[in-house]
Amino acid sequence: MPLISRAQQQPKVARIGYLAGDFITANPQRLQAFRDGLRELGYIEGTNLFIEYRWAEGKFERLPDLAAELIRLRVDVIVAVGDPVIFAAKQATSTTPIVMASVGDPVGRGFVASLARPGGNITGVSNFSATLIGKWFEMLREIVPTLFQVAVLRNAANSTHLLFWMEAESAAPKLGLKLQKVEIRSSDELDEAFASVVRARSGAVVVLPDPLLAGVLGRRIAELATRSGLPTMCTFKEQVEVGSLLSYGPNLTVNFHRAANYVDKILRGAKPADLPIEQPTKFESAINLKTAKALGLTIPQSLLLRADEVIQ
Repeated sequence: MPLISRAQQQPKVARIGYLAGDFITANPQRLQAFRDGLRELGYIEGTNLFIEYRWAEGKFERLPDLAAELIRLRVDVIVAVGDPVIFAAKQATSTTPIVMASVGDPVGRGFVASLARPGGNITGVSNFSATLIGKWFEMLREIVPTLFQVAVLRNAANSTHLLFWMEAESAAPKLGLKLQKVEIRSSDELDEAFASVVRARSGAVVVLPDPLLAGVLGRRIAELATRSGLPTMCTFKEQVEVGSLLSYGPNLTVNFHRAANYVDKILRGAKPADLPIEQPTKFESAINLKTAKALGLTIPQSLLLRADEVIQ
């Protein structure tokens, strides 16, 4: 009887699947923010929590198999990072709860029915960045007043980027800008992509948010852009930290920390269908002055004063 009593007092071990499209080394601070959030809620890995990590390492074609593997392991919740990952998880299951740690437009992508009542088995945190593209153009124009054409770099495998392109086509004419669509499917195509930008005489590059572009290739994109004399506009400050010129978007470290709250609620019995999608309330900007100097650009004082982080 004493043995049975002690066994009954042991907390249930939660089993979480963590699915991401990039490398484990890409954004360790975001993963740590998620783990910190869980720890603050009483979950200790190895004690009452076990996390199954799966990384596609930039090979999106692996995502369906990785998602299916997590389902076979009977995880209680899948945490999905980025639109292609969420799509793969959604295709793999309609019953296992899925928590989105980062997503641009969950309603437009068809992941949820609405922000207030997601329906189905998916909920989480949105970065709501598709509508920011007009702001990105404005910031680039502040730095380069003579800017007349902008290249938009997208991952052809990321269907969410179609939404960004539609927003870009709407926003660009209002600023008198022309657009160049540049698509890649793998890292092998990146050099030619930048060569095409130079040939087309685009004056800047907007890098759309994506595990491949922002994570796996973030540093390489920054290097190629600087070498080509092209200012880059990105979503996340981590891209600026590795050499891109500037960013404006949500702080994903906060998003990942908040994702832990969704996991906790679901483990306690809440249904994803009833948990509203959380949207960012603050957007941050970062500027890399070293990159600006390499490009021969002077950042306006007005932009510097508004920046949340200035990298010397």
